Amino acid sequence: MANYITRWDPFREAVTLREAMDRLFEDSYVPARRQAEQREQVWRLPLDAYITAEEIVIVANMPGVKPENVDITIEGDSLTIKGERPAPLENVDYVLQERTYGKFQRTLNINIPVDANKAEAKFEDGLLTLVVPKAEAVKPKTIQVVSK
Repeated sequence: MANYITRWDPFREAVTLREAMDRLFEDSYVPARRQAEQREQVWRLPLDAYITAEEIVIVANMPGVKPENVDITIEGDSLTIKGERPAPLENVDYVLQERTYGKFQRTLNINIPVDANKAEAKFEDGLLTLVVPKAEAVKPKTIQVVSK
């Protein structure tokens, strides 16, 4: 048996500040949530979000999900998208299984006042596009300068 000497690299085991804060928060403040997640596995929906002068746009890949199985809720400054992707085939011995299935959820904190009543969600080719207009109070206003 060969013995190898490995040089110690202090950065190999380092975690980012965000990872450390997430771990601290999860371990300290949400033990009940963690126990609930262990009972019923809910995966985090990956998405893209961007802001224009007029609206907030959120895009999420949802292949295999039917639009009627998706719930979108805007309450206060929280936007939640949740649903369920149907389970894969049963009675099959998978050699490789990488696609996620089951319940998913994602909640975003929107720090911009929005007009939730005018929000629109489109579902096309497995892609959910949610457009939420900004409230009139936060839309940019152009003030014209005149000379006397």
